[in-house]
Amino acid sequence: MQTTRPTPDKDAIALLPEFPRLGTAQITLVNTPDQAREACAALREHAALGFDTESKPTFFKDQVSEGPHIVQLATLSHAWVFQLHEVGCKDQVAQLLAEPQRKLAGFGLGDDNKRILAKLGVVPVGALELNVLFRERGYRKDMGVKGAIAVLFNQRFIKSKKAATSNWANLRLSEGQLIYAANDAYAAARVYAALPGHADSPST
Repeated sequence: MQTTRPTPDKDAIALLPEFPRLGTAQITLVNTPDQAREACAALREHAALGFDTESKPTFFKDQVSEGPHIVQLATLSHAWVFQLHEVGCKDQVAQLLAEPQRKLAGFGLGDDNKRILAKLGVVPVGALELNVLFRERGYRKDMGVKGAIAVLFNQRFIKSKKAATSNWANLRLSEGQLIYAANDAYAAARVYAALPGHADSPST
């Protein structure tokens, strides 16, 4: 019989040391077709990646999101943040996400996958919901990135509420937005790599 494991609460997580995040030197902003081509070539060298998206918030009932506006993909040492304004850039990302040969590990990917299908016309077939892996290990509640970092690394993952609710459709992203977006994907890559039994865990 599988034992139910406790999910750390906010108060317990708040006491932990900070999880070291990627800085701007380890983050590449991608917003042109040429940049997207180069980034996708680098990402195709990996069997697994951390994965997330960001969309401009909606504020009214029944308001339909036009996101995702950002797609983030990361290895264990670098993250790429793709803006989807240009058709050429968007098409490169769509092609990469539709390829079945790599895992795309992330948290809470249900909405991300629906929006990607609606906007990019593809299904990210390699998408891997990390909450499912934690449930298989006896954690009843959805873990989320904060809980997962606390459990696996005994550290506290910081997420800026200001960045989370910012306008991801802006043509010019702030440094805070870049760091927020990149590290969501990076943290997912680190979590997946730390879970035992994955030969295709992200590499550097």
